[in-house]
Amino acid sequence: MSRAVVLTGFGPPGVLELRDVEVGPPGAGQIRVAVAFAGVGPTDLAIRAGRLQAFPAGPGTALGFEAAGVVDAVGAGVDDVVPGQEVAVFLPRLGGYADRVLAEHWVPKPASVSWEDAAALPASGEAAARTLAELGLREAETLLVLGGLGSVGTIATQLAVGRGARVISGVRDTDFAAAEKLGAVPVAYGPDLLDQVRAKASRVDAVLDAAGRDGLEAAIELAGGTERVITLSDHRAAELGVRLSGPDPLRIPAALAEAMAALTSGALTLRPQVSVPLAQAADVHARLEDGRIRAKVLLAT
Repeated sequence: MSRAVVLTGFGPPGVLELRDVEVGPPGAGQIRVAVAFAGVGPTDLAIRAGRLQAFPAGPGTALGFEAAGVVDAVGAGVDDVVPGQEVAVFLPRLGGYADRVLAEHWVPKPASVSWEDAAALPASGEAAARTLAELGLREAETLLVLGGLGSVGTIATQLAVGRGARVISGVRDTDFAAAEKLGAVPVAYGPDLLDQVRAKASRVDAVLDAAGRDGLEAAIELAGGTERVITLSDHRAAELGVRLSGPDPLRIPAALAEAMAALTSGALTLRPQVSVPLAQAADVHARLEDGRIRAKVLLAT
């Protein structure tokens, strides 16, 4: 038997429960991975609370889009990894909060990359690379990132700067130095967000909302409409007329490869991380929601 933290319903963190589960052999095109660490992201919290019904989650579903571990079995047709190999995996249909996972999307973990970084990269790296591609961001354009110091925002900022774009980063007013270290121009969340951005840039070409919090309406105005505005987790996306971006199977391999290559080369630095036991996932969700944890959280199996 394996262990997984699953939903017993939608609601507060207490709906998460550690249970014994069966994880069968990998099917065609799949690998089975013994997990070392699983990443926790803001979308996990939104799904658990019932704010993102678009995701196919319900009672018995293990949350989590990312993990890193050792391959212990491969399915038919898999010829690029072997049992015993270290990998980072992206799980667009969830399932990461577990000590064993079946995965269809993976990238080898180089020896120079830590287990913690490998587990923290896949979902955020895929989302950052994917959304920059969807936005069609070009050199010398200005990108506004809301949630610029979150897991996705941190990666998207560095990838965008590396492409020659200018990044304006929405952060807390106490985090300006950290945003500047990533190469971004910081602005503070608040009622004067519009004025702050306009004082820093003559135009905003594209917007990535990686926070799902206040500021999206102002960002739409700054971009001159919704055409090049993407949100990752704001449940008001349809109401506001912006794209709620989700994983695209056709883009996943290239996005994972781009993110891991940037991490391996040193062109990408991830957020600080903390690890806690898998069994404490519900407590982690509660502490993230009330702001007691601001680092990237990893669940250790």
